[in-house]
Amino acid sequence: MATMNFSIPDDVKERFNKVFANQNKSAVVTALLEEAIERAQRKALRDEALERILARLDQRPVVSQKDIDQARQEGRP
Repeated sequence: MATMNFSIPDDVKERFNKVFANQNKSAVVTALLEEAIERAQRKALRDEALERILARLDQRPVVSQKDIDQARQEGRP
């Protein structure tokens, strides 16, 4: 198992120790790191999807308001 060292504000350390006093702190930090990694990966996927969507905006067909109105009328019973 690897060891990581972080510098954190004293008040954060004190609050962490108080809240997680009776728990395995290494397990708690590991779970928090895993959540942060998953959150960052999901954000990267969302960002990539948004970039693909925005890139396709220039490729969409130009449709006039007249064509839109006509399609609406044709689609109504």
